[in-house]
Amino acid sequence: MSMSEVDKISALGNAAIERSRERRRPIGTKSVALRRQHLYKKLGRVLVAGGIVLIGAALFGALIKPLGFTGLLALTVLLIGVAVLFGKWPPFPEPRQTDLPKADLKQLAGRTEIWLEAQRPALPAPARQLVDGIGVQLDLLAPQLQTLDAATPAAANIRKLVGEDLPELVAGYQRIPAGLRGEAHAGRTPDETLLGGLKMLEREIGDAARSLAAGEIDKLATRERYLQLKYQGLEADDTPGAA
Repeated sequence: MSMSEVDKISALGNAAIERSRERRRPIGTKSVALRRQHLYKKLGRVLVAGGIVLIGAALFGALIKPLGFTGLLALTVLLIGVAVLFGKWPPFPEPRQTDLPKADLKQLAGRTEIWLEAQRPALPAPARQLVDGIGVQLDLLAPQLQTLDAATPAAANIRKLVGEDLPELVAGYQRIPAGLRGEAHAGRTPDETLLGGLKMLEREIGDAARSLAAGEIDKLATRERYLQLKYQGLEADDTPGAA
């Protein structure tokens, strides 16, 4: 094998490792939280199933016959099997593009982050940086979505922005053959169109998060003024000599 072939194989291996790292790296905290929540549920199932097996074994040993060495060995194997089975099942439900527009509004940011993390390795380096920035904006938006009424126009706009427009931009770019993504069409290359679209969506998601937060800040300020009027007025009434 020539040196050039070795270098080529090494470069392909390094590229594969880099893609694997990119796929594992989260772009936001909400995707991590959803995966952690799924893991905790699986651990709960393991503990419940293991507890049922142990209770059943204890009842068998107390009411029918002692387990003995063979019984304890079988019990150990059964517990390991239960841990393996419920540790792998059910697998984490990776969101598909078609799932995002219908996702629960409270989980929309996290599930979109998970979907973007899976697409990230296939994007050019500048686009991956923008995807990281979108993850930050989605983290800012997520707390507002926990209390936002899903029937409001604001919720519909955010669902379209995050669940439809953003995934379609990324998926549309990936549908273009790799060899054509650097060729200009109508004055711009697909790479440039992707970057421009991601920049715009990053800004729009950030604006949506700040707009919703501004509404809550206004409510808090209104509440503060109400409390000031209420309790300062009571203090004035309780002041000795007030007529």
